[in-house]
Amino acid sequence: MVDSYLLLFAAAFGAGVMNSVAGGGTFLTFPALVFTGVPSIIANATSTVSLFPGAFASAWAYRKDLTAMRGVPLKAALAVSVAGGMIGASLLLYTSETTFDFIIPWLLLFASTIFAFGPRFTKTLEGRSLDNPKALIIFQFLAAIYGGYFGGAVGIILLALWSMIGITDIHAMNASKTLLGGTMNAAAVILFIAAGKVWWPQTAVMLIAAVTGGYVGARMAKRTNAKLVRSFITVLCFTVTIIFFVRA
Repeated sequence: MVDSYLLLFAAAFGAGVMNSVAGGGTFLTFPALVFTGVPSIIANATSTVSLFPGAFASAWAYRKDLTAMRGVPLKAALAVSVAGGMIGASLLLYTSETTFDFIIPWLLLFASTIFAFGPRFTKTLEGRSLDNPKALIIFQFLAAIYGGYFGGAVGIILLALWSMIGITDIHAMNASKTLLGGTMNAAAVILFIAAGKVWWPQTAVMLIAAVTGGYVGARMAKRTNAKLVRSFITVLCFTVTIIFFVRA
């Protein structure tokens, strides 16, 4: 039992650091919970609850870089993030455990692919401005639904989306990513708690670790080798994906 909680603490701390630097923290917390005996849907909900305060800790560390997205009021982006997060969480709650166990490896593969190739896609989109604020809000809403349902690599999806409106300051993008990602997760958290899908002993341990890791990671982000970190996380993502395909 002690070993399980030590594993969860280490996974959550690492996830907090990863989310603030490059993303992909779900690839640590979700498998750690499953491998310690937590059912998959409860593991997903517990992971979300554990990580979302860390996102706000990172957003606080990035607060000087936080700017409104060009052409779209931040309040509108926050509103659709809340709505989408709640819809995604509702869809998860109506998914059976058997169905979710079947879907998990494919969700992980999708998230791993987005994480690995997202930056190239983002770079390709630079300069291809999306001038329609309504279209941007719709894309933000769809990303939030995915974020509420599972959320792996949702930060990369948001970075690609925002690059379409001409945002190139990576620190401003990371600040918005952590704030809006945390917002959609917070909306999902409300439903997960109300539905009783959270295991609190695991959550308490992971929440403290994730908040600490999120703040530490945000402070380290400007001094780390981003390419090296991304390479490590990419290998981790695909390794976890393969494990879950074998497990299925």
